[in-house]
Amino acid sequence: MPLLTYGNTEIDYIFHYQNRKDLKISVTLVNGVEVFAPHNLETEQMNKLIKKKSPWILTKLRELNEVQVSVQPKEFVSGEKFPYLGRHYRLKVHKEPIEKAKLQFKQGKFIASVPQNWSQEQTNHYLEGEFIQWYRIHGTSKIEERADYYQTILGVQSNSIRLRTQHKRWGTCTPGGDIYVNWRLAMAPVKVMDYVIVHELAHLLVAEHNEHFWKIVQSILPDYEQRKEWLRVHGMELHNIG
Repeated sequence: MPLLTYGNTEIDYIFHYQNRKDLKISVTLVNGVEVFAPHNLETEQMNKLIKKKSPWILTKLRELNEVQVSVQPKEFVSGEKFPYLGRHYRLKVHKEPIEKAKLQFKQGKFIASVPQNWSQEQTNHYLEGEFIQWYRIHGTSKIEERADYYQTILGVQSNSIRLRTQHKRWGTCTPGGDIYVNWRLAMAPVKVMDYVIVHELAHLLVAEHNEHFWKIVQSILPDYEQRKEWLRVHGMELHNIG
């Protein structure tokens, strides 16, 4: 990973070449510092431009550090709350004389039944996997529903839409038209899920994050900046499972 040195501070950043006219630098809570450069930009000139933007980068990083983020791992015990589509639901764990554990969602709560001789470590390992699977299944259904709605409005059609684990991205649109969405968005409010879906679908029309791209997003979601801000402030809270 490239390293930027400014004074006594060293900053790691992710580098991308793109079909674009100028250099772009992005600083986000999830992706950190990213540099997007034109293919024809010489290395020496690029380094000068990045160096020139160093004070701005440090300011943005300080702002991100001020965001209060809870990344404490979830405890798989009775009373713990788990989010789904922006709402939180309590977990109830029953230890029973059974051989096979199971997790259900009914009557507005998560209910787990585990063998009575299981340790808390065994319970944690099993339930974490079950919750991830539950989010993937229910998230897929909801995201496909929302994607179908916005594809009709935008007049586009993706090749496929799938959920997958993405530690540093909420969504990805490949050149071939495949869209991948972070399964953790199943925990987020629907309006935030919609923002990521519209963002990726807009890439089927415009590959770059240029002015035209953002105008498309805004035409569908006039308040997209508020939804984007929710991810900036609360996004890491969705990383306390898996």
